[in-house]
Amino acid sequence: MRIEQQPAYVLHARAYRETSLLLECLTREHGRLGVVARGVRGERARLRRSQLEPFQPLTMDLLLRGELATLTAVEAVGASTRLPGDAGLAGLYLNELVVRLTGRQDPYPRLFDAYARTLARLAAGESLAWSLRRFERDLLDAIGYGLQLQHDADSGEPLEAQASYRYMVEQGAVRCSANHPHALRGSDLLALGQDRMPDNSGLKSLRDMMREVIRFHLGGGELRAWRVLAMAVSGRQKTPD
Repeated sequence: MRIEQQPAYVLHARAYRETSLLLECLTREHGRLGVVARGVRGERARLRRSQLEPFQPLTMDLLLRGELATLTAVEAVGASTRLPGDAGLAGLYLNELVVRLTGRQDPYPRLFDAYARTLARLAAGESLAWSLRRFERDLLDAIGYGLQLQHDADSGEPLEAQASYRYMVEQGAVRCSANHPHALRGSDLLALGQDRMPDNSGLKSLRDMMREVIRFHLGGGELRAWRVLAMAVSGRQKTPD
């Protein structure tokens, strides 16, 4: 199948054979694709390696056969998105999250749009923590694991801002005591659902909740980016996520 002028981002690249690259790409209409970019590491490469950098909005022409597609043409769309420092680490986290939580060739146009929005937020210097929480929420919703952020899973009643809740991945938010080790304020869950940035305490609680949810959907696994972020935090005594 020929795919032409497909909006795409490169999520990951590794060497493949002598002069090629094997890419993981997020495309708008065909989801995550494994893409072979032939000859891009050779001296006479028709396509340049520099055209395939992460965070750069692209259009791709592809020939899809079986599990992998072959890249036949690529073009940058506008200026490259610059993500220096902590924003770059956050961008790499987005990429790993998409690779680990999506299957190949499952179309998620809403996820593609959320990814593009999040890169723009990171590049604009918006809160890294809040940008990542919003993307995690939107990714889970796009792939069919949306969070329940409006009602108590036990009673069906609306969440109360002043109450405390424990988020159970397979159920939703259930009421608990404020001193529970995984307690979240109802106001923070409501803020996430209503797209309102909570305070720093709420952002930390939502980060911990999201890691628990993501870990569940990874079958108990971990993300490498979590370790990288932790190392960066320990080196600077502050957290970018």
